[in-house]
Amino acid sequence: MSQPVHRGRRRSQLDRPALVALVLGVAGVGYRLVLTLHTIPVSNSDEATFGLAALHIAGGRELPVFLYGQRYMGMLEAYLAAPLIAVAGPSWPVLRLPLLVLYALFLWLIHRLTRRIASPWFATLVVGLLALGSERVVRDQLTVVGGRPEVKVAVLVMLLVAVGLARDTIRHRRLAVGLFGLLAGVAVWSDWLSLPYVGAATLALLWATRRELLGWAGALLVAGIALGIAPMILNNLGAPPGEDSLSVLREISTRAGPAPPWSQRISGGVLEGVPLAMGLCPVDGCARWQGWFGLLYPVLLVVAAVVAVVAYRRAAGRAARVAPVVHLALVVGAALTLLSYARSPHSVTDPLGNARYLAVLQLSLPAVLWPLWRAAVGAWRGTAGVGGRLTGAVATAALAALAATTLVVTVLFATVGTGASRIEERAARDLADVLRANGPREVYGDYWTCNRLIFNTGEEVVCGVLDDRFTPGQNRYPAYWDRVAVAGRPGYVVEAGSALERRLRRLLRDRADAALVADVGGYRVYHPETPVRPWR
Repeated sequence: MSQPVHRGRRRSQLDRPALVALVLGVAGVGYRLVLTLHTIPVSNSDEATFGLAALHIAGGRELPVFLYGQRYMGMLEAYLAAPLIAVAGPSWPVLRLPLLVLYALFLWLIHRLTRRIASPWFATLVVGLLALGSERVVRDQLTVVGGRPEVKVAVLVMLLVAVGLARDTIRHRRLAVGLFGLLAGVAVWSDWLSLPYVGAATLALLWATRRELLGWAGALLVAGIALGIAPMILNNLGAPPGEDSLSVLREISTRAGPAPPWSQRISGGVLEGVPLAMGLCPVDGCARWQGWFGLLYPVLLVVAAVVAVVAYRRAAGRAARVAPVVHLALVVGAALTLLSYARSPHSVTDPLGNARYLAVLQLSLPAVLWPLWRAAVGAWRGTAGVGGRLTGAVATAALAALAATTLVVTVLFATVGTGASRIEERAARDLADVLRANGPREVYGDYWTCNRLIFNTGEEVVCGVLDDRFTPGQNRYPAYWDRVAVAGRPGYVVEAGSALERRLRRLLRDRADAALVADVGGYRVYHPETPVRPWR
């Protein structure tokens, strides 16, 4: 809201819904700042790979386009962290700070969009729900594993551009269209999972601008897309046969195994995946009763689509109709994302680990919950009949249950669910300190140990990845493996009691006990006089 002051200027003043939303948003950011400073959720080697790339970027050593060892996950998050790492050095809080900023932007942008396409108090509710966060939710928001945080910000800006163009509130329309294209290209380069939302937002732009795109605006849109996606295109042009992004993604999709029946896909992808992505379940998964929102979610998508179509038909003019158009775009983005996830065997084999692919569904929260909000408000205002009051009571109960469940799961995680992460993170730091101080500086280990160890030591210690059979494993950055390979006396870092340790002790035979030099927080360091490299 804006009110005039005596000198002819306008003084910005928050109305009550915006003020409450601000308080809730600050609380959400503060909660995640505390988690970030304590490296919660726990770090891992996937995240460390982004951190090492940021370290290389900061040092001017490399300018990677894709995640090391892949050709489809963009490295924008590494570039965002590189300036901070250049100043402060490698650490997990420094690596994650740009994602905290992206989360704050996400809250602000979704509040602005929801106010423009719905109502002020409903926008406050959306911010309040998104300020909460279970382990699964904050892991998607705070860990640097690529794609989703920046994609959500990009899509929201794109939709706001479409709204502004439709309502003629943007002065430089052509530049806004160019910005839309740039964000679309960057989102696709960063994470291919953004395609449903980017496509839906593009349809909203086409509707909003119509004939404008036949001129310079259309040229700037294409130029923006080309510029944003240029890193991926240029990299793929020089990729060896079969190693371009499309080929790699095709291979990944075909090697997932036999397709499970649709009943299992719906159970894992919808009944469990949606509640996990929305923060309704604890870290160890969903109880049967917590699947209620997953069961309700497809119904809400259909109802939201019907409500948007009815609102579109009743409205007159482009400015009034853009709100239901954006609602439809959010519904389409969510439906395509959910369908794509449910089609994948990964939704069945490991719904707890793979629910991160549904994190972008948070974008559609304003569209999905809008019918419930309208029904609840209509019942409370007494403007509905008997059937409307009954529907409003059910809608109110659903919204209350959603908020209460999210709050309870968040509180449980914040109070009693962080202990294991603290212990694991402390053990990883202690291991890094021991190896940095006493050596060895070249070691072999498993995948989930190696890159995290390298990042924790700022590359003072390097690690080559072995699998459980004691053969070369997933070495995302071959230079580390090469350095360990030429070491005259490498060490071995293994988890106590792991398959890798058992295999190592069998290979060392009677030399095993003498080679054990450190036992740190569940890790054991072996440093035999003669290296063990059976793959040679």
